[in-house]
Amino acid sequence: MAVIYPRKFKSAMGAMSARDVLTQVVRDREIHHITLNRYRFSEQRSCKDLTDLIEQLDGNPVELVRDLSRHVSDEARHAMWLTDLLVDIGSSVGTPPGSSYIEEFERLLDREQATPEQGDDFIISSMAAINVTEKRGCEYFSAHIHALKQAPQTEENIKIRETIERILPEEAGHVRWGTRFLAKMAEKSPEHREKVNQAKSKYAAIEQAAFESGMDFTAGAELRRVSSLLDIANTLPLWQRPQYLAERLPQSLLAPDLQMTRIDVAQRAWQRDPQAFMERFVPMFLGGLNRQPAAQGAEKKA
Repeated sequence: MAVIYPRKFKSAMGAMSARDVLTQVVRDREIHHITLNRYRFSEQRSCKDLTDLIEQLDGNPVELVRDLSRHVSDEARHAMWLTDLLVDIGSSVGTPPGSSYIEEFERLLDREQATPEQGDDFIISSMAAINVTEKRGCEYFSAHIHALKQAPQTEENIKIRETIERILPEEAGHVRWGTRFLAKMAEKSPEHREKVNQAKSKYAAIEQAAFESGMDFTAGAELRRVSSLLDIANTLPLWQRPQYLAERLPQSLLAPDLQMTRIDVAQRAWQRDPQAFMERFVPMFLGGLNRQPAAQGAEKKA
């Protein structure tokens, strides 16, 4: 069965690993707090999404419903810990600014192709979607802890690190649980194995597109979103691709959330340091034009 890992973010400055990103994040207190609030928002939102899934399953299979209920409990606890942390350090617990990873992920889902009536197909799709997002979360929590260990050991940084260290083991447990569940589904039959591999490839492409949409606001980002959309479409059966592209292409090209993010980031950069805005922000923004969109398959290991 294919094993798929999150890919690096390709910025105007080159490919950046999670550690590269978080090393920069922890150096800027404002961005650091926004990142923590994004974690909080994601953990909080996942409670709602998991609850929706439980209701759709309507009690069957009972073991999965039980596991998902425990998952909701974990995510609610993580959201509580992060909320307490943000309040303690005097930061916002409102909706984070910028493009929403969760909303973009949901926009890119092909919900009409996976419904509870489809039985195992629906369960495989749901679990593949959960598993790939949990993998990204583990990657970034781990990188965040590493970056904080290298940063000045202030009282605030220590408190942040200790909070994330409490969350990471449970998130890693979620990844292991999801991976085991998908492996068991794949063992049912060769057809099930093929469906699991297809679902993992599809949701890895969706997750990568959603992840990059929240990171990339530089010039040309709209075309890169379209390229990501094509990557996702290529994981679908041929007859599903036209409708999928037709429904999502306009928003990918217009990307109103992207325009708002650009305005917000530019205003923040200008207000903090007009000179740095001209010397660093503008060249970085225009550097996005040098990034050529290209279809990329998810990394796989047999």
